[in-house]
Amino acid sequence: MTLVAGVDSSTQSCKIVILDAVSGALVREGRAGHPDGTEVHPDHWWQALSEAINDAGGLGGISALSVGGQQHGMVLLDAEGNVVRPALLWNDTRSAQSAADLTAEVGAEDFSRRTGLVPVASFTVTKVRWVRDHEPESVARVAAVALPHDWLMWRLRGYGPAGSSPLGPDLEQLTTDRSDASGTGYWSPFSGSYDLDLFKLAFGRDAREAGAAGEHGAAVILPRVVAPGDSAGRVHPDCFGADSGTVVRGAGDGSIILGPGAGDNAGAALGLGAGPGDVVVSVGTSGTVFAVASELHSDSTGTVAGFADAGGAYLPIAVTLNAARVLSSIAGVLAVDFTELARLALEAEPGAGGVVLVPYFEGERTPNLPHAKASFHGLSIESTTRANLARAAIEGMLCGLSGGLDALLELGYPARRLLLIGGAVQNPALQRIAAQVFDVPVVIPTPGEYVARGAAVQAAWALTGDRPAWPVAVDATPAPDFHPSISANYKKMAAHSDSGN
Repeated sequence: MTLVAGVDSSTQSCKIVILDAVSGALVREGRAGHPDGTEVHPDHWWQALSEAINDAGGLGGISALSVGGQQHGMVLLDAEGNVVRPALLWNDTRSAQSAADLTAEVGAEDFSRRTGLVPVASFTVTKVRWVRDHEPESVARVAAVALPHDWLMWRLRGYGPAGSSPLGPDLEQLTTDRSDASGTGYWSPFSGSYDLDLFKLAFGRDAREAGAAGEHGAAVILPRVVAPGDSAGRVHPDCFGADSGTVVRGAGDGSIILGPGAGDNAGAALGLGAGPGDVVVSVGTSGTVFAVASELHSDSTGTVAGFADAGGAYLPIAVTLNAARVLSSIAGVLAVDFTELARLALEAEPGAGGVVLVPYFEGERTPNLPHAKASFHGLSIESTTRANLARAAIEGMLCGLSGGLDALLELGYPARRLLLIGGAVQNPALQRIAAQVFDVPVVIPTPGEYVARGAAVQAAWALTGDRPAWPVAVDATPAPDFHPSISANYKKMAAHSDSGN
């Protein structure tokens, strides 16, 4: 049996799956936690990756590996390979004003035409601008800017801080892939190259792609973009240190091929085998709505970001900051667990008696309201029941995501079925209500680590030269029961709510 491995280094944890390269069957897996927060030192990811590998029994027998990672996180490195400051993650909204400044300087339409997106606080380009404006002492130290998966792949190949890595700080060896690069705000999915003028506008310094000759000797290095199906190199047998106890010697001669890696949503699309006509809705820490498309349409409103995917096509995506934590927050208010929250929600009628939750607890990205707050509407003596509050929480969270689906449809992307994934999707009330909120047939794939599975697809592709088509099992296809007042009530309250100002 030929084995491949896929890693998902997400906001909350690091997961690794080890699969049969032929069938995609799970052989073993492991995981480790990440610290909370929107600002994290990358060393925590490296430690968690080591722990997850150990939890999976090491990489013995593995022929290839790839890494899917949380998008947009900003990793700044100095010339010695040291992290200049803790990474700002996608969910750090301190750069909201920086996003507004960049949009004003370039123009939303021009930014969208050049990069497929319009700046919001999540994107890397706004974070480098924030550092330029608020931490000027760091700017001069920066020799390279990478993303979380880029940094992990670089470390796996044996590179890293001087004196604590086998091959030292060769920043020219930094790599990324087109899906993750397209989430920076300074790479174009249309041209397939970095927009170096936009990077300079944001950071105030020249930049160049790793390995490319540059006119500016002190230019900031951006990772080289590895094409789908290509290899980024090989895992160094002592990448964690010769005495670490983490087994990273693979099959045969022990050399493990590395796939190009991917952003988390592109990884999930690969893991699900999503194709044209499929829309994927993921309900995790954030909520995402994305499609796989053969062509890309720019959206100057910024609602849909035009990313590249990890397979050579495109991944138009809308993202909400408020997803599963909406449910955990309301469950806490009602002093119930998720099982009881589901039971309560299904006691209520569709529409929750007119009760609407506008779910902007953490501000919001879609729509772009970084300083908004959540609010309940439509409360009366009669409608204020535990059941209605529970149902309104689920309906409000899903209606927020349905706005992303509406935006994709308005741009002309087809939606023949909706694949619903993420930890919160196992809530039976969420499944039932999703079939009412989304006016598209809903499919619930069997729970799995689809980002890690997509990374494993990359690993097998880099190993064999062919992209595998592993089957994906389906758990449920909830019967559609569209209830128009649910979305209508939510949209009305979201449009007029003080929480959206």
